[in-house]
Order: sequence, then structure tokens, then C-alpha cells
Amino acid sequence: MADDLDWNAIIAPGNDAEGRKTTSAREATARPMSRREARAAEAAAEAARAADADAPAPAGAAPAAPVPPTRAGVDPEVHALLTGELHVDDDGLGGAGDDGRGGRGGRGGASRAPREPREPRRRRRRGPLIAGIVIVAVVLGVGVSAYAFAAPKVQQVIAAISGDKEPDDYTGSGTSKVTITIKQGDIGEDVAKTLQRSGVVKDSKVFYKLLLASPDVQFQPGSYSLKKEMSSKSALAALQDSKNHVQASIVIPEGTALKDIEAGMVSKAGLTAAEVDAAAKDLSAYGLPANVTTLEGWLFPATYPINPGWTATQYFKSMVDTMKEHLAAAGVAEADQEHVIVFASLVQKEAGLAADYPKVARVFQNRLDKGMLLQSDATVAYGTGNTHTVTTTDAERADASNKYNTYVHEGLPPAPISNPGDLAITAVTKMATGNWEYFVTVNLETGETVFSDTYAQHQVAVRQFQAWLRAHPDYQ
Repeated sequence: MADDLDWNAIIAPGNDAEGRKTTSAREATARPMSRREARAAEAAAEAARAADADAPAPAGAAPAAPVPPTRAGVDPEVHALLTGELHVDDDGLGGAGDDGRGGRGGRGGASRAPREPREPRRRRRRGPLIAGIVIVAVVLGVGVSAYAFAAPKVQQVIAAISGDKEPDDYTGSGTSKVTITIKQGDIGEDVAKTLQRSGVVKDSKVFYKLLLASPDVQFQPGSYSLKKEMSSKSALAALQDSKNHVQASIVIPEGTALKDIEAGMVSKAGLTAAEVDAAAKDLSAYGLPANVTTLEGWLFPATYPINPGWTATQYFKSMVDTMKEHLAAAGVAEADQEHVIVFASLVQKEAGLAADYPKVARVFQNRLDKGMLLQSDATVAYGTGNTHTVTTTDAERADASNKYNTYVHEGLPPAPISNPGDLAITAVTKMATGNWEYFVTVNLETGETVFSDTYAQHQVAVRQFQAWLRAHPDYQ
């Protein structure tokens, strides 16, 4: 009867369980059957196909169907955890199941019994719940070692599914003002990098992607007044507004150090720090005397308009050429230029009031003539890398390893400590007349400075300064 079908006969048609000859399923369906028999035969055929699918593929068989692609951004091992293709053993180590589907079938070599055919299950939508189930299963089912293996993967799944990640773009129209420069020949990608480097946008790639989606956008070389931390959309709109197109300049005050000038070129001229640094080190490009070892001191303090087509070398050359012009105007011979610049850079940092510049220069010259140490705090501070103050400590003034330490080393410092202006250059070439060997500022509000011929006189002036400090504690 069809209700009592022999499964072995179906699996191996032609022989029954006892090895006797039987009628094959194909032959059985050749004769007329009742509806009940037909349904049974169909079920048997389905079971046979399922059994064939479970059996190992013979050598030379066609490769299995390709594995569906994993969810974008999810580690393949994590995808396997979710789909059942990765098996986590009781010892916590992950690996493929022996039957190739994450189970343990096939270890004993026994064949599987045929299964009743079932309707295929409806696929369920995966979501954040899957990640939660994975965490619980790992913690409760496979122990601490398995959790250590899977936890990082699970976190990746959660981030990929929920979209939890740090935003790669600012929001709003920005905060503090900043000026950026688009150079001649810059393409969209260059503009995007300049904006990120200047702190305008958070990620240049986000801005560039927005730019690619706006084919009609064109940039004009020049400087633009923008703000830091702008959204890419706001930054793009601001660059298209002619009101933000400005005539920017690199402004160099008297006494500015080289490293601060370099920073201004990066922030204002749209140049990279690498470009500026390389240009500053290439001294052969500026026609300087052979004994010059740095651009420090040779960059004349002035206002230099931004030229979007210029390189860092062109900016530096303009500054050096301007310095040479002012040295010549002050009557400095070419052979004396380096000496005057070193001396003037010291006066520039130590003097206060304009009227005192020639006196300060005379004090240092008198000390040089008498073989005295210059004892300038400004030189010591420069040697420590501090270019914004002239205050020093006892330890710094005693440090002989600092070659700019004029408390220890005789003579002028080995190189300029700032970039001097006309006032300091003129003070060195036209010093005041006097026997002063000391000076100290006794009033920081007015800049009043006392010049002394002897150390005893100088001590009186120092006490005067100390009294002023006690009366003005806010200055300490």
C-alpha cells in the first residue's frame, strides 16, 4: 500500500532492506495509481531529493551555489555568525561545522535518515534585534572565551545595523572666522583639502562628494572669509557668495619669528606646512650670504598681499628681497648684512619705546666692546623654543647647551632671534652715545626704562621696578 512505502526502496530502487528485487519509484509511477498513491509517491520523491542534497558531493561535482553577499560593512565572520555558517564550539573557538552548515553531522560516518518534506520557512527581516540575540547567545551559550572572540564582531554588527557612528560633517554655519585661499590651478579636491586643513569642514571627502553632485559650481582663485566648523553645504554656499571673496594679506609685525610667519602662510596663502617648510630650508633660492644658516631675520616685517598663483618660495623671496632693499636704504654694506640683522633682531626683542631703541643698541655694543656677557633673556628664551616672551628661569639661564644663551656664551647669538624692522635696523646703524652698561624697564604700563652706567646704579633701578610690581600685582 502507498501508506506503507519502503524508504530504503526509494533511496536505493531495485532492492529492498533484505536485498530483494523491488519495483523502482519510476516504474511504480508508470502504472495507474490512485490519488492517495500519487500523493505518497510525490512525497517519497521529494524525500529522496532532500536526502541527495544532504549527501556529500561526489568528486568532480559542480560547485555549490555562491554564498549570498554579506551586509555592507559587516565583517564576513560576523555575517557567518548571523546566518549559521560559522559554528562556535563549546570551547569558544569558532570554525565551520563538520557538515559544512555549522552542525556536527558526519563525524561518526552515519548517514542521515530521510526527513519529511516541509514547506520552506518565510524569511524574516533582520534588524537590531539580531545583534541582541547574538550577544545573549554568546554570553549564555558558549562561555567567556567565546564571548571574547565574538564581542568585537558583535559590536561591528550593531554599528552596521543601527548606523551608529561619529558624524563626518559639522552642522550649522560655523563658529570663529578664518581666511582660506584657493590657488591658481586648484581643482575641487584641492579646495576640499584646504577647507579641512583650515578647520572649515570636518572631512574633505564629504565636501568633495557634495561638490561632485553640484556640476555647475566653479571656484575663482583668491582668498575667502569663512568660519571654522561649517557644514559642507554651508561652506560650499559661502564660497559661491562674492561677499566672502576678500583681498587677504600675510601681515608680519616687527619681531615676528620665522615659525609664526610660516604658520601665517599656511593659514592665509592656502599652502601646506610641508611646502612652506621645504621652501624655508632651501636657502639657495634667495641669494643670501654664504654664512647664513636660516631664513630667520631675513623676512622683512610688512604686509604681503595673497597671490593665489604663488608658491612658498615666491612668498619668501619677496620678503627677503624687501629686507635687502631696507638694509641698502639704511646704508648697510652687503658684507655687513648678516651682522646687522643678528644685532637688530636682539634690539627688536629687548627694546620698548621707540626712543629707547638706539640706547638699547648702545648698551649691547658697550658690553661687547668690554668683553662682557650680553645677558639677554630674549636670546635664552629663543634657544628654548619660546618666541613669544623674554622671561626665563634660573635653570634656563644656566644651561650651557643652549647656544643662544648669552648668560653663558660670549658675543652675539649665532643667528637672528626675530625678524627686525626699520626702527631696530636704524638703531644698530645709528646708535645713541652713552656709557650705559645696564637697562631695566621700571614701568610696564608706560614702558619707562632706566639706563645705568654701573651695577650699583642698576640695582637702584631694579628695586624701583620691584616696587612697581608690588603696586601692580596683576602684572606678575
